[in-house]
Amino acid sequence: MKAKIWTALIAVYIAWGSTYLAIRFAVETIPPFLMAGTRFLIAAILLYAWRRSAGDQNPTPRQWRSAIIVGLLLLVGGNGIVSWAEQYVVSSIAALIVASVPIWMVIIDALRPGSLKPDWRVILGVLIGFGGIALLAGSTHAAINPDRMAVYGVPALLGASIFWAFGSVFSHHTDMPTSTLTSIAIQMFAGGVGLYLLAILTGEWTILKISEITTRSLVSLGYLIVFGALIGFVCYAWLLRNAPLPLVSTYAYVNPVIALIVGSWLGAELLSLRTVIAAVIIVGSVILINTSSQTRVKDKEETAALPAD
Repeated sequence: MKAKIWTALIAVYIAWGSTYLAIRFAVETIPPFLMAGTRFLIAAILLYAWRRSAGDQNPTPRQWRSAIIVGLLLLVGGNGIVSWAEQYVVSSIAALIVASVPIWMVIIDALRPGSLKPDWRVILGVLIGFGGIALLAGSTHAAINPDRMAVYGVPALLGASIFWAFGSVFSHHTDMPTSTLTSIAIQMFAGGVGLYLLAILTGEWTILKISEITTRSLVSLGYLIVFGALIGFVCYAWLLRNAPLPLVSTYAYVNPVIALIVGSWLGAELLSLRTVIAAVIIVGSVILINTSSQTRVKDKEETAALPAD
């Protein structure tokens, strides 16, 4: 069992840590909302068909509604915006800014009526995390398009992180399908449909040129479907049921580091000293938040949030 747990955990580290670079490659020649919508619709159909054939219980109408809302928040507001932002910001920096999701979750959860107020370690972690984000925002090495990075890229990634945090907090306090994988399939289907509608509203269908889509973009899209959406989520769902939650939650620290390494190695993204310092600050803030006594108490009652890739 220990070997299986670590195999699944390493699969999550690699699959989700590398998806940020795959997104960057995919949106080079495929409009971002169309790319993300295609990714999640295909994965949703395959995953839902598998779970129904495996005998998973059909969710109630209320559970369908909850899963759809969570899917729209996470995959349209979260992943869809990340895909759009990676037209302007390199993948490693996108991963580091998205790593701030636990920070936003603390803030959002603290605003709920009757919720526990954050202790000093959580507050310190939030402040430190924002310092790391501010350091990243001023880095010109983070830009694919320097003129548009500060105006579009960084604000979009912060917005995506907030959407993901809202969706994660909401999922903890609503009636979701009993099968984790069925729930994920419904979320991905809702997200895929929402992203296609967003593609219509933004005119992406009119600018799509199939003949100009490169092999690299197509291979990246396939990688996102198979490894990011299917293998990654299946391994993660299995870990939630079979591994200690503190161990599972380590993806929040490891994925940004994997993204930095993969982006530098395969994506020729410059790994500056400023970026490394910001990475240490942000990852350190997340560790501080996740290891506070308050967070450990809540972890006994709640499921870990899904990642934003």
